[in-house]
Amino acid sequence: MNPFLEALFKTVIAFFGILVYTRILGKQQMSQLTFYDYVTGITFGSIAASIAIDPGGKTWLYLWVLTIFTFLNYIMGVVTERSRPLRKLIEGEPVVLIHNGKIMEHNMSTARYNMENLMMQLRERDVFNIKDVEYALAETDGKLTVLKKSHKRPATPADHGISPSYEGLPAEIIVDGEVIYQNLKQNKLDEQWLIGQLQARGFNSPREITYASLDADKNLYIDEHQDKLNEIKDISD
Repeated sequence: MNPFLEALFKTVIAFFGILVYTRILGKQQMSQLTFYDYVTGITFGSIAASIAIDPGGKTWLYLWVLTIFTFLNYIMGVVTERSRPLRKLIEGEPVVLIHNGKIMEHNMSTARYNMENLMMQLRERDVFNIKDVEYALAETDGKLTVLKKSHKRPATPADHGISPSYEGLPAEIIVDGEVIYQNLKQNKLDEQWLIGQLQARGFNSPREITYASLDADKNLYIDEHQDKLNEIKDISD
């Protein structure tokens, strides 16, 4: 077989292999990336790369290895989901780095944190003074969770005895000119209502709309393809 066609064939196998197996493993691999997930992801990609560039005709052997690795990872995910002690052993647990404005040096050493890294992550969360921190925890995915002291946190409606109305999530009604009929139906609306709303705002068709959404109060937000702006800011140098 032509080497370029062979490489194409193997790359397609590797691509769809990763696509199928990552769907089996779920979104944990992409979202809350723990150290275990990080190592697993590298191994997963390494095996898939071997399929694409293998010169020895062992494509199906590598695919079999990838299948076994995926199966073991899936089993491990099921086991850790059902066993909290095993989950803590494999994925670790959060570590308190700051408590009531005081740095926990022993925990810093355990979590392999240095002051530069700690201060950088604090600044990313709008904290520039350690004494303003009630708790700072190093999570299992490497992120820093920060709870500011009560007098340093922004005031909320609850602090003023106010109970705002429920907002909920906006429902996408039009995306790239296409009507999302399922969301219209869930909001007990139909296309006739939508067309009426668009015509009232000077639009003839949903195709003129880039994005439209509906909030909990049935207010329709519309962003058209051709924005009519008096002035467009250019922030480039």
